[in-house]
Amino acid sequence: MAHILAIAGSPSHPSRTYALLEQAAKTLSEQGLNIDIISVRDIPAEDLAYGRYDSTALQHPKALLEKASGVIIATPIYKAAYTGVLKAFLDLLPQKALTGKVVLPIATGGTIAHLLSVEYALKPVLSELGARHILSTVYAVDKQIQIQADGAVQLDQEIAQRLQDVLQEFALAVNYSQNAPQELAHAN
Repeated sequence: MAHILAIAGSPSHPSRTYALLEQAAKTLSEQGLNIDIISVRDIPAEDLAYGRYDSTALQHPKALLEKASGVIIATPIYKAAYTGVLKAFLDLLPQKALTGKVVLPIATGGTIAHLLSVEYALKPVLSELGARHILSTVYAVDKQIQIQADGAVQLDQEIAQRLQDVLQEFALAVNYSQNAPQELAHAN
């Protein structure tokens, strides 16, 4: 079974970014994918700030990342960039931690003007970590994600459809990447 690691890069909780990530995880889980969600805000701030690569708090996230076939990275966009806490976390990962993994960036922001922040700020870092199969970003403006009083999430119809479409593509790509080595072995 394919494993997915969903990484929440928001410094606050609850957040619209986390709600969108949970919605994505629920959808993928319903498709039979095994998903773990980690929040970088749960890693001790000192470990992130001081660049403690050997932190015991990083052992579990690194193990989950290693076994993952696909990675979802969700972040709010602040001042035209992804969060500093996410950057600190990504800096502590092994040099080619995303090699061979399908990667789906998800971002939220107050305005559509920050959409390109993912293209010009986040994706180059993901590429540096070895990601070669990065899917189209799902970017949602805050007003497209409503958190109800009971904690339920209500997505704008447009963002719900875009999320559904990219998650379908993500699931297909992850399943293909899982089965491709086996298919090649049987062909030889």
